[in-house]
Amino acid sequence: MSKSKLIATASVVAALAFSGIANATEYVVSAYDNSIADGPAGGVATLNVTSGEHLSVFTPTTDIWNAGALPRWSNANGLIGNLYATGSDASGEPAGTLIGTNFGDTTQDGYTAPFGSLVGEIGGVYQLLGTSFKGTAWATGTLYLYYWDSNYGDNSGAITSSVEVPEPATWALMLVGFGGVGALLRRRAATAPAT
Repeated sequence: MSKSKLIATASVVAALAFSGIANATEYVVSAYDNSIADGPAGGVATLNVTSGEHLSVFTPTTDIWNAGALPRWSNANGLIGNLYATGSDASGEPAGTLIGTNFGDTTQDGYTAPFGSLVGEIGGVYQLLGTSFKGTAWATGTLYLYYWDSNYGDNSGAITSSVEVPEPATWALMLVGFGGVGALLRRRAATAPAT
């Protein structure tokens, strides 16, 4: 293969590989409907995953939900510290109002996590996700998302979480692209005149 064809092929393969490393899908999780404490809708079913597969779940820190009367607003990390209203957030409270504070942890179904946090479940096994989780799937099956609480009746608000897993075909294309670029560099080094 000529040098120009090799460069063109490697460039196309690398571009294809980088164009779709992962597909993110957004899911709305309601503090009321999707509460682990018998919320009427149960957990939000997301993607099917395989144990050990890379998994990423991201929720904006500005998305907040509520476990009841003030101060029980939090983001997906849960009620782990003081949170103050911005004046334009979902709480509707004036800027500077204390809308969230530390309420500690709660244990549901044998798993302990902060009140008001985003927790994922795969195959009956739970994992704290918070606002940002990057790791591997801890079991095989459908990933469900829950609001972690002990009583859903006075909850309100919702967050939007993006869930993504890598596409196996994309990783294969990426490896081929890197291999092509590596071959080109080796060939170029072998044919370069000595200085």
